[in-house]
Amino acid sequence: MDATHDVHLPCWVRSANGHDQFPIQNLPVGIFAPVGGRRRGGIAIGDSILDLEGLANTQWLQGDAKAAASAASGTTLNSLLTLGGRYRRALRRAVSELLCAGDPATEVRNLVHAAKECMLYLPADIGDYTDFYAGIYHASAVGKLFRPDAPLLPNYKYVPIAYHGRASSICVSGQPVRRPRGQIKAPHAAAPSYEPTLRLDFELELGVWVGPGSDLGVPVPLSRAPEHIAGYCLLNDWSARDIQTWEYQPLGPFLAKNFMTSISPWIVTPEALEPFRIPQTPRPAGDPQPLPYLWDESDQARGAIELELEVYLCTQSMRRNGAAPERISGVNSRNLYWTVAQMLAHHSSGGCNLRAGDLIGTGTISSPDNGSGSLLELTQSGAAPLLLKNGERRSFLLDGDEIIVNARARRPGYASIGFGECRGIVVAS
Repeated sequence: MDATHDVHLPCWVRSANGHDQFPIQNLPVGIFAPVGGRRRGGIAIGDSILDLEGLANTQWLQGDAKAAASAASGTTLNSLLTLGGRYRRALRRAVSELLCAGDPATEVRNLVHAAKECMLYLPADIGDYTDFYAGIYHASAVGKLFRPDAPLLPNYKYVPIAYHGRASSICVSGQPVRRPRGQIKAPHAAAPSYEPTLRLDFELELGVWVGPGSDLGVPVPLSRAPEHIAGYCLLNDWSARDIQTWEYQPLGPFLAKNFMTSISPWIVTPEALEPFRIPQTPRPAGDPQPLPYLWDESDQARGAIELELEVYLCTQSMRRNGAAPERISGVNSRNLYWTVAQMLAHHSSGGCNLRAGDLIGTGTISSPDNGSGSLLELTQSGAAPLLLKNGERRSFLLDGDEIIVNARARRPGYASIGFGECRGIVVAS
């Protein structure tokens, strides 16, 4: 940690002081377009966005910081992600100093745009997307629904389970979620039918952005894995449970998952999250020791992150009546069974190469105290519908329902930071 984490830092962007998501201690990067302008890199600061392309063309940045801002001047952040931590840290320090200056230069002040007047886009060109299954409480809860006597399969505690998802259908927060169609076989039906899903669900996850890539055939050691992590976002891996039930054996989900995945637009850097690093939750007695390539003492000591994640539901009726979205679940990222570094090391352990802009999902995060990252868990696969305050019930999502995901990092003595929203509203097929 350094001076950029000082809880007392002032900021001349007034809305940043005490901001619940983007105070000066956060400084996440993303892609935006101001009114009448083209896409370029920016930094969220309070209710505003600092233009990195414009900043790169001023005298106020030098050396690595200037190189980083220049790399963020295109329509994606892939070039910035490729540069790695040294450049990220230089840009963070330089921007922090500029934003806490008492009397900013006019040309710097003019590079700050009102966020409400800007469009946000996917931060990077995503080449590959891998979704892990590291939320053990989710895996256990879902396993109990289908395998009461053996919720977790024998491999779960030995290997970080994952599957390759579809990068082309990853969308930035706010894009409508069109109800997918697929083959569905009712329990007593003789054959499947092709129709819209009736069991549409959300999955609350943390997204991980890959920074510098790795060479094909060369595994990334666990001790070096953090060097390849460029930042984090929120991720909702929408799921069609009835389509998934019919198609997932023997190769896993396909149409049940590939129709859309929503992510929040800002990349929250590892540097911003440094104060919220915590030890990995110890494995229960009797759990197997991971194989050597998946074990590093320093990763166990500081490889987890303390994040509070929340899910809100806003139905069509609630919007019509002016009611606020209702909180339906809250979980903590400390409940992941594997650290992000373990996931990344395992991903490359067979020789798979990583590329800047790749996206990794942690898998659905749930908690041991009934905090659930999906409706599948919350409603016991629809058997116990969720009763909302306005009297509506939900087993799964209906057309017009909106899911909103938020996250907050908090620690006494430090400014709390957020990720911005990851939201999506369901529309008819």
